[in-house]
Amino acid sequence: MTAPREAILEFLSTSSKHMSAKEIYTSLQKKYPGIGLSTVYRTLNLLARMGIVTKLLLGDGQSRYEFKSKGKSGHHHHLICTNCGIIIDYREFFEEELQLVRKTEEKLAKKYKFMIQDHNIEYLGLCEKCKLKY
Repeated sequence: MTAPREAILEFLSTSSKHMSAKEIYTSLQKKYPGIGLSTVYRTLNLLARMGIVTKLLLGDGQSRYEFKSKGKSGHHHHLICTNCGIIIDYREFFEEELQLVRKTEEKLAKKYKFMIQDHNIEYLGLCEKCKLKY
């Protein structure tokens, strides 16, 4: 684990925001002036592949990243506004959703002979403020 990777991981693990690579880079520049934007992108992609961070793909072309908490208490899903980009974490209906997701995962795994390791649920739409504009 390199120093830049550790810095990025530490930053994400203490942040409650969903941040783009550029925002993470800008935040880390002050404390780690030698870190490069390409290093941030590569590290975030690596951490996402390892399952340590969640990569959220938004309609604005910018991915957002968040540290993936372990266990039930940290697991959550997202409501994403397609207009302003706000991301709302929610944990309501967790047990009901989990039952449905597990059934779906079992059927998909069997049908496609695929080992599912995780899931990410995102609902896309308009937030309260943006909804009023339409």
